[in-house]
Amino acid sequence: MSTVTYLEAIRDGLHEEMERDESVFLIGEDVATYGGAFGVTTGLKDSFGEERILDTPISEVGFTGAAIGAAMMGMRPVVEFQFLDFIACAFNIITNYAATTRYRTGNGVPMVMRGPMGGGVRGGPFHSQNPESFFFNTPGLKIVAPATAYDAKGLLKSSIRDNDPVIFLEHKYLYRRMKDDLPSGEILVPIGEGLVRKKGGDLSIITFGSMVHRSLEAADALEKEGIHAEVIDLRSLLPFDEALILESIKKTGKALIVHEATLTGGVGAEFAARISEKAFEYLDGPVTRVASLDTPVPYSPPLEDMFMPSTQIITNAARKLAHY
Repeated sequence: MSTVTYLEAIRDGLHEEMERDESVFLIGEDVATYGGAFGVTTGLKDSFGEERILDTPISEVGFTGAAIGAAMMGMRPVVEFQFLDFIACAFNIITNYAATTRYRTGNGVPMVMRGPMGGGVRGGPFHSQNPESFFFNTPGLKIVAPATAYDAKGLLKSSIRDNDPVIFLEHKYLYRRMKDDLPSGEILVPIGEGLVRKKGGDLSIITFGSMVHRSLEAADALEKEGIHAEVIDLRSLLPFDEALILESIKKTGKALIVHEATLTGGVGAEFAARISEKAFEYLDGPVTRVASLDTPVPYSPPLEDMFMPSTQIITNAARKLAHY
């Protein structure tokens, strides 16, 4: 066993997969000599050389397009966006080409698109977005969002081995704050399987990414009041573990969906719709959502704190739902 941070777990996953499979390579801005904006790829150039750790110009559409072409020719590229906000620059080729290739040709595009996302680090509106909903409506893509170092490594390795394009959401707030004791053997976390992080019978909190930790803090606070919340970490958003969600709702009768992205049009709306369609007879209260305010991410620290769901906001919403 070794204790590693969320960031180190991602680096270890990259190293192991590149060592295991020579078709895996990394491409992006400053990933080689500099080691990435947050240091995720530090040392990989020394291990694998410039032919497999490729620095690129500042052109997201350019290096993403190159990666798609390489994947179609049998390689397994891992694309790093310096900040995942700028994946929007490559939106067309991701949604119209990478996502549709299996349906057009019968062959998938085995590539991973990863990078730091999310707020809480005073990055302002250009470096703090949560872009999962931009791609959530695109068949052919997969989206994963690990909340722990263990899942970051296990999901990354599974994503690299997957035969379809995967968007891998790394929350920058977790990079050096989350640590896990990881076993020395191989870690693989299946895409599409959620996990119950805390069991409870009074309500279900359905969440992912950084909000898993705030939801667990809220559940611990509620437990002192005699309210037992079940916390589900989805881990994968596309596909998501619908069976796990419905199983929990059938037990608790109440659903609170928590995500960091803004409320309107967020992925939580889809989870709420599925619950309403498939578990309506089990509900004892309204399906409730907690999310960020419908504004760009503020740069001002007090405004950003007010903008995002805090542990207290989640606790208050869960308490209100529990007493409904």
